[in-house]
Amino acid sequence: MLKLEHGAAKTNCQGISRRTALKAGFCGLLGLSLSDMLRLQASANATRKKSIILMWLDGGPSHLETYDPKPEAPTEYRGPYGVINTNVPGIRIADILPQHARHADKMVFIRSMHHDTGDHFAGAHWMLTGRAGSNAVNLPQMYPSLGSYVSRCVGPNQPGLPAYVGLPSAQSVYLFPGYMGAAYLGAQYNPFDVDRQQQYLGANSTVRIGSPRRLQSLLRSQSGVMGSRVSLLRSLDTMRRDLDRSGVMESMDRYQQQAVELVTSPRARDAFDIDREDPRLADRYGQGPWGRYTLMARRLVEAGVTFVTVDMPHWDDHSNIREGHGYKLPHVDRAVGGLLEDLQNRGLLNDVLLIVMGEFGRTPRINTGQPGIPIPGRDHWGQGFSVLMAGGGLRAGQVIGATNSRGEHPVRRALRPHDLLHTVYRWLGVDVSQTFRDHSGRPHAILDQGAPIHEIL
Repeated sequence: MLKLEHGAAKTNCQGISRRTALKAGFCGLLGLSLSDMLRLQASANATRKKSIILMWLDGGPSHLETYDPKPEAPTEYRGPYGVINTNVPGIRIADILPQHARHADKMVFIRSMHHDTGDHFAGAHWMLTGRAGSNAVNLPQMYPSLGSYVSRCVGPNQPGLPAYVGLPSAQSVYLFPGYMGAAYLGAQYNPFDVDRQQQYLGANSTVRIGSPRRLQSLLRSQSGVMGSRVSLLRSLDTMRRDLDRSGVMESMDRYQQQAVELVTSPRARDAFDIDREDPRLADRYGQGPWGRYTLMARRLVEAGVTFVTVDMPHWDDHSNIREGHGYKLPHVDRAVGGLLEDLQNRGLLNDVLLIVMGEFGRTPRINTGQPGIPIPGRDHWGQGFSVLMAGGGLRAGQVIGATNSRGEHPVRRALRPHDLLHTVYRWLGVDVSQTFRDHSGRPHAILDQGAPIHEIL
């Protein structure tokens, strides 16, 4: 047997490894070209397209009210909710999350995340990029986000679709795209935002989410530009060919081009049209914006988008933690439960990875409220908090790490954001040692610290 290399295979952004290159040379002896070999490899991998849905809980959700309750802690720590047993013996979570409890066997509860900062901007940058960098004093994004690297190194799972989509718009701490952007990778790897007019929608918003208005308005606006050359209203399926022939595509900015791709692709149009779903299935996700956008996220990854972020904001509850978290958590619970059940029923559970997180947790000790709202709440806390991962074929039904009896800091398997992102890149098959040059020409690896969480892979 001919052995061509020693050690693990390393891949570049296009997924071509040293092993592949060496095989190509050997296949040449057999009369096979590199293109022949890659075509065979692509065919073999065609049935396994991995994708990620990130539910971003902007503002910082409390770990004690979600995935790391402390029912035995003193009153000023344990909070307003009780605990509930899950379908995995020994794992308990907050009783306001019954759908999570039903699907805990598909979940990994990481209870020992920390980065030790209470700065919204610093925490968000670290969680979304895997690197310390930007902060409240220096806001501009320093390093590319997970989603942008996925866009750059993996690309879309199907042609005619973007690799990276923000629902309704990717953001962090009121910055669009904030630390979900591409930084020095280039704007072409920023998320494609679906709706820039209706951003930062709360859980109880009454806005009805249907087919994105932005794509509909693009159709209307471009109809005049095309004139007699193409009738957008008459034939969507022939519009792209006419646009390419007229050269108008070249004059549009990247976002318009992506929007035209989406509107003119039957696969994409179907993916965004969530009103096609059986109303009973849609209702499992919830009829508010968070549930509807989660349903759209499932449709997008099923169609071929690789990375989708669902914005679930307004978690900065310094006062009234009971009511503040209490109206949002049922929406998250319903969306997560609906998504995981749907993915399982569709045979997608092993190929779609769900991540639920914010920039940090909340202070374990409950405060007395804030000026004008003297109702107990929780402040910023980066010393110990939780992240949920689910699906993706992970070794699920387990808890990773632990905080102390009051939820203050890790006491077992302390993990940092770069460990989390290491795990995601490993799951995708992306080599984090690859380097990309910043605006000054200096090379940076995707990650320069941390290691994958081996217990769950």
